[in-house]
Amino acid sequence: MNAATAEAPWVRRLLIGLALAFMALFLFVPLATVFHEALKKGLDVYLAAVVEPDALSAIRLTLLAAAVSVPLNLVFGLAAAWAIAKFEFRGKNLLLTLIDLPFSVSPVIAGLIFVLVFGLQGWFGAWLIEHDMKVIFAVPGIVLATVFVTCPFIARELIPLMQAQGIEQEEAARVLGASGWQMFRRVTLPNVKWALLYGVILCNARAMGEFGAVSVVSGHIRGQTNTMPLHIEIVYNEYQFAAAFAVASLLALLALVTLVLKFVVEQRMQGALRAHEEDTP
Repeated sequence: MNAATAEAPWVRRLLIGLALAFMALFLFVPLATVFHEALKKGLDVYLAAVVEPDALSAIRLTLLAAAVSVPLNLVFGLAAAWAIAKFEFRGKNLLLTLIDLPFSVSPVIAGLIFVLVFGLQGWFGAWLIEHDMKVIFAVPGIVLATVFVTCPFIARELIPLMQAQGIEQEEAARVLGASGWQMFRRVTLPNVKWALLYGVILCNARAMGEFGAVSVVSGHIRGQTNTMPLHIEIVYNEYQFAAAFAVASLLALLALVTLVLKFVVEQRMQGALRAHEEDTP
């Protein structure tokens, strides 16, 4: 073992113990508490809280927002990553900056921006009223806010990988007569499929758990514009703790499923990278 990276056994045990203690305190204990509180009054109370009309509406809206935002960001992420990694053009750095914008702007500020643009007193408020269209305090506003906050995840997973792979394979396909679509479908996409799936998983997890931006644009209308995080906040503030923890446990289950999928995809990505390095002379 390299002496520069070797540590005394007691140091390794101490670091591992500290890491496990940290995970237990900030991950396992809260997670166990959520499920304990959700089931504390029995399975009947738990199921009643989950199938309650407002809870079902929140679940449906959360799934709808994710079902719309993830495919949109999938198309945008693929297109943006392909353009940035494979081509040179004016405004490339500006596009990279815009992709990172949701990371640097608070979700609450993002929600306020949508209110200023699409609200009754906003830039397009009068036009929307004239055409009997509603964005803020309605489903379209929630979808827009979700798309905005989840925008960078897929693109940011693909860009570094595509840049590392270079353009040699695409150039070879072009020389052999492949069209742009054939080059993308048979060369570029297979090389990034695991990174793409990884980005989709992260994007979906953020879409379902988003609170700040959605809270601003939703209006908190029960049975209409409340997503699962908003529904949890409302029933918890009304001291309906069993109902709040029941819905929270569904989000926790989604998080656990996301972690498992994330681990599997990471293993596949590492295997693909090792195979690529072995094939590269």
